[in-house]
Amino acid sequence: METERPIDCVVAGEANVDLILRDVPSLEWNKEKTFAGFDLILGGSSAITAFNLAKLGAAVSFVGVIGLDALGDFVQRRLATASIDLSYMKRVNGERTGITIWHSDRKGKRAGLTYPGTIPLLQANQVKRELLVRSRHLHVGHYFLLEKIHEQAPRLFRTAKELGLTTSLDCNYDPKEIWNSGIRDVLRYVDIFFPNETEAKRLTGSRSAQSAAKELGAMASVVVVKLGGKGALAYTEGKTIREAARKVHVVDTTGAGDSFNAGYLARFLTGGSVSQCMGAGISAASRCVTRAGGTAAFE
Repeated sequence: METERPIDCVVAGEANVDLILRDVPSLEWNKEKTFAGFDLILGGSSAITAFNLAKLGAAVSFVGVIGLDALGDFVQRRLATASIDLSYMKRVNGERTGITIWHSDRKGKRAGLTYPGTIPLLQANQVKRELLVRSRHLHVGHYFLLEKIHEQAPRLFRTAKELGLTTSLDCNYDPKEIWNSGIRDVLRYVDIFFPNETEAKRLTGSRSAQSAAKELGAMASVVVVKLGGKGALAYTEGKTIREAARKVHVVDTTGAGDSFNAGYLARFLTGGSVSQCMGAGISAASRCVTRAGGTAAFE
């Protein structure tokens, strides 16, 4: 008898808060200045992907760690509004929920500072076998920040594959600039890898996104490189597929890549081809940037 799989996607990774400061002037020590406005929103690559994927119609379960604090309350309430299963999300004493403070100036330049807090505390054994057997797909976001998961990540992905799940991974930027942390051992069990252009080049030392995707494609089944305003490209089975960006009015690019993941996976879970999934990813990313923060456009 076939095992029932009521969960479309398990998303494991970081959930935190983003504080977005707008029109920030140049900071100077010992001086106080004013800025135009701010937004306090759900942050974290994994959490944004989970939220938007759920809003696109998938049944999602989220696995992560947040603090027993006001920011943790905010994160939990926000994820709950998307009807995400939070049965496997852990809350802990003694460590604060992570926060990223994004600064943007009037010219559109952005910079961020992250207090990791509970972000690195997720361990692979929190993704329970009992959860995987009820699920169709496993996605892990921001691999490089999840330090406690690195050693056991290959086993987690291998177990998911053995149980019949498809898998995906987003590494995000490596703040330690090591660009390894065992990720190549994980990619052997990854069906869809979602780096952006900078990440793909840093992982491989390649000069172009296409050559980086080809090299990474020797490990993961499908490599999708997000190119920002230039769209995206995918490499699979010796072929490169490109998808152009949409022309939209850009308000804020926070979460655009995570929204691309959500759009791609939503179409993938309904049997879409790589080309169709790319189009859905671009549409979701284009939708995201029309509002401030990674999830506002998906309300």
